[in-house]
Amino acid sequence: MNNIQIYFQSSKKTVECPYGTKASQMIEHFGIAADEIAAVKVNNEIRPLGTTIFVNATVEPVLIDSPEGAMIYRRTLSFVLAIAARNIFPNDGVNVGHSMGNSYYYTFSSGDIPKDGQVESLAKEMEKLVKEDLPITFKYLAYEEALQLFKTHKQTDTALLLEQRSSSRIKVNECQGYMDIYIQPLLTRTGLLSTFELMPYRDGFLLRFPAIGKGKTIAPFTDEPQLYQIYSDYKKWGRIVGVRVVGELNSRISNRTFLEYIRIAEAHQARKMADIASRIYEKRESIKIVLIAGPSSSGKTTSAKRLAIELMVMGIKPIAISLDDYYRGKDETPKNEKGEPDYECLEALDVPFLNEQLLALYRGEEITLPVYDFKTGSRTKSGGKKIKLDSQNILIVEGIHGLNDALTHSIDRATKFKIYISALTQLNLDDHNRIPTSDNRLLRRMVRDSQFRGMDAAGTIKMWTNVQAGERKYIFPFQESSDTAFNSALDYELSVLKYYADPLLRAVKPNMYEYAEAVRLLSFLENFTPIPPQYVPGTSILREFIGDSEFKY
Repeated sequence: MNNIQIYFQSSKKTVECPYGTKASQMIEHFGIAADEIAAVKVNNEIRPLGTTIFVNATVEPVLIDSPEGAMIYRRTLSFVLAIAARNIFPNDGVNVGHSMGNSYYYTFSSGDIPKDGQVESLAKEMEKLVKEDLPITFKYLAYEEALQLFKTHKQTDTALLLEQRSSSRIKVNECQGYMDIYIQPLLTRTGLLSTFELMPYRDGFLLRFPAIGKGKTIAPFTDEPQLYQIYSDYKKWGRIVGVRVVGELNSRISNRTFLEYIRIAEAHQARKMADIASRIYEKRESIKIVLIAGPSSSGKTTSAKRLAIELMVMGIKPIAISLDDYYRGKDETPKNEKGEPDYECLEALDVPFLNEQLLALYRGEEITLPVYDFKTGSRTKSGGKKIKLDSQNILIVEGIHGLNDALTHSIDRATKFKIYISALTQLNLDDHNRIPTSDNRLLRRMVRDSQFRGMDAAGTIKMWTNVQAGERKYIFPFQESSDTAFNSALDYELSVLKYYADPLLRAVKPNMYEYAEAVRLLSFLENFTPIPPQYVPGTSILREFIGDSEFKY
């Protein structure tokens, strides 16, 4: 029998193992307790512990408390919740919705609001499944066998996903006789799901779990009613137009009715922006500044331009101010814990000078905007255009700290209108496999970085963790302080982004650290039928990322 060489990254040792050794048989070599390991990385690809290894490999553990391990933990919780629902509500099911902090929002498939005791019954059944420490395995089914299985078990949304697949065999996860399509690795047994909660909420309930890096502690629930309402509205809209899950979108593309759907999606988004403009117009006597903020690649720039057009239709003349021009400069920028310039923090901006200029504008004075040169990392305070506010003008300020009142601390809150923008897709892969909004934004960022900044996919993936850390620190804590929120997601966009992202991701090779994330995203995009970019309108927010926009940036 042939042997293979396994190098263990965590313990820095090489072990000779029989050809076809399972990753689960190697745990002792990691020097880490088995119940802390969610999966393994084999040559930079994340795989479940049940994986059989046939080649020489570098292997390292994926810890449950790591960002990657936390996602595996959450997917496994969703899988076990689906089993629990099958066991106690065989004639109904549960549909996963959006995330709310460290929770997923669920509803019953029937649309019924949970009755007294039903959420508690689900929680007890999940606890029972965890206590039994059941094995979670994966295997392959023939295409036709998988299709019939999902149809027989009324997993119609999952069956619809297979219409996009062309493989002769379909990978599935299995536990207690329940099978689901394999999207990403799961934990190997239910007993590892030591910490979770089910909590009634609105018309459904929340599946709650620990935050990344917080061990087995679940933080107190913080409600986000504004975001919930946006998701709820878009979910209702998705049901009305008949595109709730990816399989339904793919069907539109295959039967050539997607052009109509694109027009509907764009018109729906345009109406939402017009509604926001109307709210500002109603308060035009008091509002002097509109502050726009949102996470990376949420479409803030195009949203600001489209809002400006809507306001001009109503007779308001917006004046745009870029917060980028208020950067202090590289020599004055605070350093982070690594000793590197922290351009994300509020102190990187010249907040006193910004407030000084805003107050001058409020007094009716003319000011000269500063200009920041990103090539030299320096700023001139008088190199920009001259502006002055009159009764028909309104300022539009777009930037990372827009929702934080510390940015405009000298300005009366009654004169501000704050807008939170994010890409909050209502689409799911199927009834209990959701699409993370951060994946939507990461793919946008990846395509834009390639199109306009000369950065490859590996480069975008490498910096994404730091981007998300900045969002959690500087944006998300202030989102509920906004006056309104705008959803910049277009439910057809992932099919367009696939057109660009697929070749970019395939350029990330197995000897690169970023390969694991590239493989995950490729596996995710496999579920989408592509849409050629020529069908995207020139004024679409999506054009900010793929190019050829009718707006100038």
